[in-house]
Amino acid sequence: MQVAQQLRDAGLIWKPGPGDRFAIPDRDLDDAVFVLSEMTIEVYHGREGRLIAFNGTTEWALDDVELDEALWLPHEGQLRELLGGTLRALRREETGWEVEITLLGEDRTFRARTPEEAYARALLYLLSAATS
Repeated sequence: MQVAQQLRDAGLIWKPGPGDRFAIPDRDLDDAVFVLSEMTIEVYHGREGRLIAFNGTTEWALDDVELDEALWLPHEGQLRELLGGTLRALRREETGWEVEITLLGEDRTFRARTPEEAYARALLYLLSAATS
């Protein structure tokens, strides 16, 4: 969840869609991961702005939360897509995974224990480069 928070802080914008995973930090739900579904959890426009509604969830005392309160947890495919044409390779290494990107003719490598985390680190680099 820490990398997701870093991505949001770096300016990554979430455009919610079915299948997206998210958390709701600071509401005693830190360990819970939710998935947007057109049947039970959906995004809609309310008076307060964009809201995530929990429809038919009798076990939760939670009707809806503002989109800004939710923390998007992008999955591997979404991160790979966000890297776009900069992505060169994903490699399995002895101690984890390695993602290689090229930005403005310069190659960079990012290592992590999971492919998702390695992609996220590369994306953090791109986001920081875009604001520099």
